[in-house]
Amino acid sequence: MTIYQEQHFEGERPLFGEQHATIIRTTFGEGESPLKESDDVTIDDSVFGWKYPLWYSHHVQVNQTIFEEMARSGIWYTSDISIRNSEIQAPKLLRRCQNVLLSNVHFSEATETLWHCQSVKMENVYATGDYFGMDSQDVVVDHLNLIGNYAFDGAKNIEVHHSNFVTKDAFWNCENVTIYDSTLNGEYLAWNTKNLTLVNCTIVSDQGLCYVDHLTIKDCHLLDTYLAFEYSSNIDADIKGTINSVKNPISGQIKAESIGSLILDKTKIDPSKTTFFVVQDSEGKRHEQI
Repeated sequence: MTIYQEQHFEGERPLFGEQHATIIRTTFGEGESPLKESDDVTIDDSVFGWKYPLWYSHHVQVNQTIFEEMARSGIWYTSDISIRNSEIQAPKLLRRCQNVLLSNVHFSEATETLWHCQSVKMENVYATGDYFGMDSQDVVVDHLNLIGNYAFDGAKNIEVHHSNFVTKDAFWNCENVTIYDSTLNGEYLAWNTKNLTLVNCTIVSDQGLCYVDHLTIKDCHLLDTYLAFEYSSNIDADIKGTINSVKNPISGQIKAESIGSLILDKTKIDPSKTTFFVVQDSEGKRHEQI
């Protein structure tokens, strides 16, 4: 095992192909691909200042490390990597990686980060940036706070717990997404998605949850949500409180305490294929079924 401690490297590929190494309190300055093709490397309390630091690497542990802004596109085609207790300023950081763990990580610039990755676990992650998580698969999330639009577009097999999303057009074109105990705030939530389940969530989404096939909602609040469920099918929704308006669902059942406006255009859908259970309508009249 080679140990690099309190060193400074510059120039292209200074530790190319490094194997079985521990790197402690070390700075990688200007120079591309400092640890490209590395294997079995532990990095602790260090700084990456330039592009492409960890491409085609395997079995990497990163702890308490900073990826500065110019360390962009930093980790591509890498497998079995954990990043803990670290600060990341660099965009486009993770792409086409496998077996990724992110724990107590802050992405101050997460634009186009975590693309086309597989087998990802996130816990206590803060991220700001658009197009986070695009086309990634087999992702388990606990306590993700994300600000940025178009999150997880095209992703598959996503499980989310105790998280907060401020992002319009999130979870578009997805398959097999389950979200528990979370808040989602943004327009046009989850269009063109298959197999979406929301449990005990708070949702704020103008024209959200449209064009969804197999949509399950349990014990959720829909706040300021208008024109929901348009052209969604196989709906099983149990909403706490009011839905401001519902438009042209294709099939299923929707239960809510009240629905402000119900739009059913017989030229677009067959209203008989959707059942509505309403406790109280906008005029104060109580109903069991519509």
